[in-house]
Amino acid sequence: MSVPDYQQCAEDHQTVLVVVQPLGEVPEDQFFCVYRRVAAVSQVSVRGDGQRALYIRYRHHYSPENNEWGDFQTHRKVVGLVAVACCGSAREWPHASERFHGLKERFAATLYDSRLLVFGLTGEIAEQQRTDVAFYPTFDDCPDVEKRVEDFVESIFIVLESKRLDRTTDKAGDKIPLLCVPFEKKDFVGLDTDSRHYKKRCQGRTRKHVGDLCLQAGMLQDALVHYHMAVELLRSVNDFLWLGAALEGLCSASVIFHYPGGTAGKSNARKPSISAATDSGKRHRPGALNSSGISADTSTEIGRTKNCLSPDDIIDKYKEAISYYGKYKNAGVIELEACVKAVRVLAIQKRAMEASEFLQNAVYINLGQLSEEEKIQRYSVLSELYELIGCRRKSAFFKRVAAMQCVAPTIPEPGWTACYRLLLETLPGYSLSLHPKDFSKGTHRGWAAVQMRLLHELVYASRRMGNPGLSVRHLSFLLQTMLDFLSDQEKKEVTQSLENYTSKCPGGMSVLTLPDGLQLPPVPFTKLPIVRSVSLLNLPASLRPHKVKGQPGQGVTSASPFIYSPISIHNRGEERSPKIDFQWVQGDVCEVQLMVYNPMPFELRVENMGLLTSGVDFESLPAALSLPAESGLYPVTLVGVPRTTGNITVNGYHTSVFGVSSDCLLDSLVGVKSNGSVVEVVPSLPRLQLSTSLPRAAQVCGEDLASGVCLQLFNGEMQQLVITLDNIGSEDMITLEVLSKTLTTKERIFGEFLSWDMQDILSRLPLKPGQTATLTVNIAAKLDFSGQENLLQDLNDDGISVTGLPISSPLRQVLKPRPENKQVNTDASKSEYNHVKTLEAVLSFRYSGGPGRVEGYYRELSLGVRLDVEPSVFLTRISTLPATSTRQCHLLLDVFNPTEHELTLSAKNQELVLHSSECQRMAIQVDKFDFESLPVTSHDAVRQCSVYEQEEERQQVKGSHISRTLDLHWTIPSLRRAGEASVEGVLTHLVLEHLQLAPLQWGEYPQLNHSIPC
Repeated sequence: MSVPDYQQCAEDHQTVLVVVQPLGEVPEDQFFCVYRRVAAVSQVSVRGDGQRALYIRYRHHYSPENNEWGDFQTHRKVVGLVAVACCGSAREWPHASERFHGLKERFAATLYDSRLLVFGLTGEIAEQQRTDVAFYPTFDDCPDVEKRVEDFVESIFIVLESKRLDRTTDKAGDKIPLLCVPFEKKDFVGLDTDSRHYKKRCQGRTRKHVGDLCLQAGMLQDALVHYHMAVELLRSVNDFLWLGAALEGLCSASVIFHYPGGTAGKSNARKPSISAATDSGKRHRPGALNSSGISADTSTEIGRTKNCLSPDDIIDKYKEAISYYGKYKNAGVIELEACVKAVRVLAIQKRAMEASEFLQNAVYINLGQLSEEEKIQRYSVLSELYELIGCRRKSAFFKRVAAMQCVAPTIPEPGWTACYRLLLETLPGYSLSLHPKDFSKGTHRGWAAVQMRLLHELVYASRRMGNPGLSVRHLSFLLQTMLDFLSDQEKKEVTQSLENYTSKCPGGMSVLTLPDGLQLPPVPFTKLPIVRSVSLLNLPASLRPHKVKGQPGQGVTSASPFIYSPISIHNRGEERSPKIDFQWVQGDVCEVQLMVYNPMPFELRVENMGLLTSGVDFESLPAALSLPAESGLYPVTLVGVPRTTGNITVNGYHTSVFGVSSDCLLDSLVGVKSNGSVVEVVPSLPRLQLSTSLPRAAQVCGEDLASGVCLQLFNGEMQQLVITLDNIGSEDMITLEVLSKTLTTKERIFGEFLSWDMQDILSRLPLKPGQTATLTVNIAAKLDFSGQENLLQDLNDDGISVTGLPISSPLRQVLKPRPENKQVNTDASKSEYNHVKTLEAVLSFRYSGGPGRVEGYYRELSLGVRLDVEPSVFLTRISTLPATSTRQCHLLLDVFNPTEHELTLSAKNQELVLHSSECQRMAIQVDKFDFESLPVTSHDAVRQCSVYEQEEERQQVKGSHISRTLDLHWTIPSLRRAGEASVEGVLTHLVLEHLQLAPLQWGEYPQLNHSIPC
């Protein structure tokens, strides 16, 4: 026997074999449609004995050589034949009938009965009443095919039963023929047929043959008895080949008893044998299996305790039978099939290790010269059996061997398609999947070296198939999933191969569908380069949108009567949404920063890298970058422009590396830090560009400002700043508001630091795109002009007593001339009075227009102003002396020049020239002030201020009035610089009292003609 049946199982020993074959030209699809209907009749209950059933095994192709082994094992004997013919006319009927008889002659030695199914004939011939021929007009009009097959099977059973009875009732005196296998016939020529040894051999083989017939006829217990007797007889004469067959028959009958559901798996499972229940005294319930698959019969069953093998004994007897088969070179097929049957039984018993031993023995069984197709079938079946017992990697190994056999050098036309399909089937055994997501979860599974070898073979097979797209997909998968296991040289070789393939067929993100329906998912290059963090960047400070205060913002409804509503603001949806707390603006360039690095040992070129978004119409502006070999973290900024409003979701990015286009989603990136992916896009707003008449400074005010200016002035000096606003956007600027904010400073500022007039610039609104407008800002440096205590002490002399200090009274002191002007020339004092003070302020331009203004948004453009104030003059001491009139007084100012230049101080047509670091006294005659007539703060404002604040306010008003009256100005001729001076920071309460006009005045009034009595 040369052709093994790898689908055989132990329960096939109780089946009868029926061959179904076409005659002549029968359409293949129609034939197999009929074949499936015939094969559906796989079990028939015997008429007159409802407890017995006949099982049928159908084949559409069977080798006559295998049929010659029918005496050795009766289930290998073709006992039934069903032929299918297609006749287009009556003239074809004789030819079909002749061919049917010729087909019967091939199996005449073993055939019990046969049937011919003829399709396409009508008329007189079709009306003939014949038991062996059935006529049908068409393939679709054949309703009683199954019924005719059942009748055919019953006729086979009748013949089978008669043969069983004939063999069973043989008398002892009759001469028993010797049953032989084909290769034994020449060995038994000339033997002594009368010897006791020969008779025992004949009896043993006949007993074994009767056991086969009983098993096929549904007499399970009778078969067990005959098998036991055959084993004893054959063992006594050392007839090892037939002894092995008797042991295998005993194992098959025991398997049928223990496992009524069958051992072939779910696809070939059969109904439990009813005869088994009958033979066991009706104590066995068909299909009652425990967790191990063994029927839950009690030990009191007569048939089982006496004749049926236990599950462990079944395997032992299989081993013994296979060892006997192994003694015969020509019994290789029988030995191989016995191994397959034993493995299926062990699979049900969940004994994988013992099953693998049987399979290992099957690998080394020599079947002679096998064709390449037979080798492929053998390795494929070994793979399936290893899969059945749970040895997945071993199964994959033999499946791969079968794949390689498909393209063996001895095959004239290698089957690369079959090789490729078999290689795909090996992937699960090596813990491989064609989906890249399976490799992003946890640690790597499987042997990377073996997996890479298999992927390389898939690439080569797909290339030989003429499908470069498949080669690109598998090579991309190899590079993406096995990157950590590739050496530097292998990385270079793989990328070079990939570039060669993509030059002919670029890789993309489309799903590849194979002819058999298998789909290959796309493979995005998330590791080329590797991304570690993704950050959505806010717009520059000058372009960020702001919501107008008082209007309902996002998440708050204006219809709500509550000031704060946790339901509307902190709803569950927003908690789950990775939304960012800033906004982008429609039509403006937005940025997303990625921190990437290159894991390759060579420079990595990334082309067409851009953003993947959803929710808003977004124009991505692709970028190209080149990363050095094995670079560290490298920042990459991807930009784009949202064209509509709404919530935009940044889903990932797309790249083109080595000719493969990839869409990398953030959800598939492992270990990536992100600040969120959803941003609100607000309607478009105008865009202003700011320029100034003064040079710009790098950093001003320590804030993130659009620009800044820095200048230096003397205390009391003023300078103008011209600001030009250019509308560089696409929307009209409708509104403009200018604000200033002086940053926290220790210095006290008198007057307005920044001032401007909005009338001219507002007259130019709306400002169209491309138009400009200017604004002039006055920058005034007016700080405290008071000196320090140590300088006051230096100016105090014995001959001068200044009113305003608590140690003197202005009404009792007489002014004495100073003997000399003292100068402070020490370096310490000079450096102290040359101290530069800094003022900082932010000038903000709030503007809006376009659709954004309708939604209540505006932009704020800020300009930082930094002013370094150098001291101009110090008023170190101020005091008063009475004048000749009670309405006037002398205001004495001690003035110090801290600059390095000559300085002139003027007040009321008086001038005082001071050299560098020189201090002089200046006397100014002034009219006393009526402070009661000065404007006062409103009563509402007074009630809201504290007493201290009210006093400060009154003193500031008085000081400002006195400074305007004195009109102090300084000039530095050498620098052509000039400015104002103020006494606001020098005045004390006592001086203010002396400068205040008395409420009652003494004097003569010329308009009165009479004297006033004393």
